[in-house]
Amino acid sequence: MFHTLNSQLGSAAIERVTLLVNHVLAAEPVATERLRAHSGHSIQLQFDGWPSLLPALPLTAFRVTPAGLIEWCGELAPTEPDLRVSVDASNPALAMVQALSGTRPKVDVAGDAAFATDLNWLVDNLRWDVQDDLARIVGVAPAREIARVAAGIAAGLREAVRTLTGLVARR
Repeated sequence: MFHTLNSQLGSAAIERVTLLVNHVLAAEPVATERLRAHSGHSIQLQFDGWPSLLPALPLTAFRVTPAGLIEWCGELAPTEPDLRVSVDASNPALAMVQALSGTRPKVDVAGDAAFATDLNWLVDNLRWDVQDDLARIVGVAPAREIARVAAGIAAGLREAVRTLTGLVARR
């Protein structure tokens, strides 16, 4: 029962992340144009060293659609993806701290070089305009204030992470 529940929650989370990624992609025509060139290509994310004490992650393979968006392959993941990205997941807590401080995790990439180049460009250049989306719900002025407060909190968190990382490194 726990395995089934975990699988359903993991699937639901990946479906929501896929929707979010597609929302961000669709907001930038140059992003979808770059991905259209790779229509039908697949990418598999592999989390190496994932701790066995944590619930297993669902298979994370995606395919590029003709519209330049992505779709989760679910159980129909290809056995040989066009691009395989292996992420060091042996210490999820450290990875979260590094993500908060803006540090990219250690990754190994194997497969289609042109596809990898375009995905790297997306990672480097694509950003979610949260303030714009929030403005559609609460209005422009409140969204601006919420974004300003959130930016201050994020800066504070990044500084706290840097300070804690520095303290741990000195030991």
